[in-house]
This record gives sequence, structure tokens and C-alpha cells, in this order.
Amino acid sequence: MHYLDHNATSPLRDESRAAMEHALAIGGNPSSVHGRGRAARAAVERAREQVAALAGARVQDTIFTSGGTEANALALFGAVQGAAEAGARITRLFVSEIEHDSVLANAAALAERVPGLRLEHIPVTSDGVVDLEALRVQLREGKGRALVAVMAANNETGVIQPVAEVADLIKEHEACLFVDAVQAAGKIALSTAAHYLSLSAHKLGGPEGVGALIAREEAPFAAAILGGGQERGRRAGTENVAGIAGFGAAASAAEPIGPALRDRFESELTSSFPEVAIFGVRASRLPNTSNFSLPGIAAETAVMALDLDGVMVSSGSACSSGKVRPSHVLRAMGVPDAIASTALRVSFGWNSTEADVDAALSSLNRLVARAKARAAA
Repeated sequence: MHYLDHNATSPLRDESRAAMEHALAIGGNPSSVHGRGRAARAAVERAREQVAALAGARVQDTIFTSGGTEANALALFGAVQGAAEAGARITRLFVSEIEHDSVLANAAALAERVPGLRLEHIPVTSDGVVDLEALRVQLREGKGRALVAVMAANNETGVIQPVAEVADLIKEHEACLFVDAVQAAGKIALSTAAHYLSLSAHKLGGPEGVGALIAREEAPFAAAILGGGQERGRRAGTENVAGIAGFGAAASAAEPIGPALRDRFESELTSSFPEVAIFGVRASRLPNTSNFSLPGIAAETAVMALDLDGVMVSSGSACSSGKVRPSHVLRAMGVPDAIASTALRVSFGWNSTEADVDAALSSLNRLVARAKARAAA
């Protein structure tokens, strides 16, 4: 089997499995003061150090969550509610058009529920890069404190966003910056300029169901889940000790992969099929991600055909309950729905090999040959 869907979930690393087995054997609650409780607490705090090191953040700013979606929701809610409680309300929320659904949905919900909070979407270029000039104009035209959400790298196209430039821009307006770094962590260096930064373990070879939010001490913040006072009162609930330990081990083991596999895949793909379109190819991209279109072959059909060949990829579209919808990311880039509906995403990871590239190319060649034969019949 050839797994080329690391942007969805990267298989569990051996280091993570070992750390989780050790944590499961402890059998204590990290809030307990006895020996097993202290051992569990030590495992959590060791992982906190490892995750903070990956993000280039302070240990005390690292909050463990149930995953990237919760971290994204907590960042938005925590910033807006925390600013209100501090007497410096956020009245403008700028979110790029290509953010993950969890950011877009939670931002829209906040705008509906919080009186006086205005939501605006930041456009992107045809290459899938946030339009800095458009954001500059948006910030200038309004009044009031702002929160800006721009992801580190897009999960569909792999396009890396100009986070450092956004951070410089918002300084002029005393705004806060939230960066969804779920897809970028472990693949590229992360910006330390964000006030809030979200991470997820299963994107870099850790377990599913655990993530983290980095919330800088000086940034406004309010807890969304109250109760036992865990995570320094910022996220209540008994910690997922085994998951957190696995996350820490994955963060420590993560090493950025080079673009060799992706570049070879794209080179041979375009050589075989000149009609292929690669989205975001003119921009800086994650070295592991290729989002491309094979005109005339529906993405859903292609995903199933490759799967039958033992090659696992994903559609470039967002999937919900088995239904494929046009990608909001490609639509924001100006890609027509007819082309977006043929988009496929190949994403390499820590255990990918040249054999995976060979298998994917062979399967795609067979798929296109069958499609052409049917069209000619």
C-alpha cells in the first residue's frame, strides 16, 4: 500500500507509539499528588517542552487541546472574549478566504453572536497567497481593535503564506495575529510573531485527538471550557496523557522533509500529461504537497481508482459525509468549479519513498489511459 495523504493524517511514528505506551502504563491522573499522578504530570510537562520547542514558543504559553479544530476555536473565542474582559474589545475580525473550515465557521459564528464584531474576508491572489495590499486597505478603512487570522500554509495547495509580512503590517494597527500552523508544523520553520498559533499532533506523525494552542502571555485570552483548572485555568478537563506524550514525541522527532519526492512527481506528471494544472506552483509551497488537476477526470473517480491500485490520495475538495463540494480554496484563487472538481492532492511525509512516487505515477497513467479509451470508443 502506498499512503500519500499525510496532510490528512500522517501515520503514527514509532517514537510516538513508544511514548504513548509508556504513558498508558503510568495509570495516574496528572492532577493527583501521589507517585503515579506526579509521573503522569511529568509526562505531560515533558511533552509541553517538546511541543513548545517545535513552535519556537515559551513552555508556559502552550495549552493542550483535543486537536487543531479546538485550538482554532479556542484562539478565536479566547482572543475576542479575553479582549472584552480586559476592556479593549476586538471589533474587527479579518480572516483569509483560504482558511480551514474550522476557522471560517468559528469566525462566522463569533460575528453572529458578538454584538459589534465585524467579519471581513481577506482575498488571495490567483497563486493562493494572501493579498497584503488588500489587507492593508481593509485595516486602514475601519476603526477599532482587530484580530487577523492567516494560516501558515494551506492544507490543500501547500502554499506558504506571508506571515512575517502580515505581522509587520498589523503592528501599525495594534492588531492581534492568529496563525493556524496545523499543516506547516514539522515541515517548515514557524513564525514566532503570532499572538496565537495552533498545532495538531496527527499531521506530523503523532496521535489523532490531541493538539495545542500557543497563546502568548501578553495576548488577550479567556478560557472557553471551565472546571478543574487544568492547563493553568485556560482549558479545563483531565489531560489526555497518552495522547499528549505521543504529541511531544512526534514534535521532537519531526524533521522537515525536502521537496525531492514532490518535485520528481510533478516533473514526471507534467511530462506525461502536459494538460495538467498544478495549483500554487508559482508560489512558495510546503515541500511535501502537490495539488493538481487532471482535466476531464472527476476527483472522486480518481481517488477511488487509485485506491483500488493501492495508492491513497485525497481530493483537492473538502469532503463532508461522503459528499464532495467545490473547494473554497481553489474558488478563492479564481479556479472554475469544473476544474476544481478534478483536483487531487498528493502529500508526502516522514515515511514516504521513491516507490510511492512510482506507484502514484503508474496508477495515474493507467487511469488517464482508460479515460482516453472510453472517450475514443
